[in-house]
Amino acid sequence: MVSNIRIYSREKAADHSADNAIAGAVEGPLERSCTDRDKDRIVVAPELAGIERIEARFRGKGFDLHRHDTYALGVTMAGIQTFRYRGASRFSPPGNVIVLHPDELHDGAAGTDDGLTYRMMYIPPERFLPATAERGRALPFVASPVVDDIGLARLLLEAFGSMGEAFEQLKFDEFMAEIATALLDHAGAPQARAERLAQPEVLRACAFLRENIVRQVSAQDLEEVTGLDRFALARQFRRVLGTSPHRYLVMRRLECARALITAGESLAEAAFASGFADQAHLSRHFKKAHGMTPGRFAALAAGRAG
Repeated sequence: MVSNIRIYSREKAADHSADNAIAGAVEGPLERSCTDRDKDRIVVAPELAGIERIEARFRGKGFDLHRHDTYALGVTMAGIQTFRYRGASRFSPPGNVIVLHPDELHDGAAGTDDGLTYRMMYIPPERFLPATAERGRALPFVASPVVDDIGLARLLLEAFGSMGEAFEQLKFDEFMAEIATALLDHAGAPQARAERLAQPEVLRACAFLRENIVRQVSAQDLEEVTGLDRFALARQFRRVLGTSPHRYLVMRRLECARALITAGESLAEAAFASGFADQAHLSRHFKKAHGMTPGRFAALAAGRAG
């Protein structure tokens, strides 16, 4: 991770129009938020119905290889965005859309010395289930992670709003439906499947896992909750959400740990309170999921990174 990233409050994140971003405006909101333009930084927007939104600016390497159980959808605002994904190096110029599927390894860097500015949102796959069910589809997989689609770029930037904007529920639901539809269109024709999607059972398993992050959950527990055997559930979980039950549980524990660390809890306390065996256990999973150690995240969240 770049050594001088700083997290700033949402009040310092100014709005940025879709048209200017797509045109490749270099003067982004991050640069206007602070007079020190040499510092790399991340602006974290307030959580929006479980969706994380960030705007980042950095030079050189940004993130190590990591993966998460959400879709990562973003827009390159300025500079060249480069990353490794599914065994190949990818490049995104300003205005292009980034589409990363759940549980796919990737990293991130600026492709030139001019640096990089981008916006990214992390959407839980279950947010797309109403749209996919309506069209009889599984989760959309977009083969190319760099998409040249000006309509989708504008849609995503509108969904980012001013990074601190509160959305009405109806408007939020419409955004999710439109984004899901765009992803399904880019994913192309679905493969024929004989087996039904067990969405209700998978969502019951998700609810149970969220409610039990601090204890050891067994496959038998999930069998009793869903009525599916562990093999069918694992298969259905992958089809519906693009990940495994255990991975889903670990990611919910990490969400809890991040919130505790941001609130000032020690790493050891955050590990214990979020269901990890110890601080080392938390650190291993944190680095795999976020491309940085929890200690580094704690420094960023506290504004101590230099």
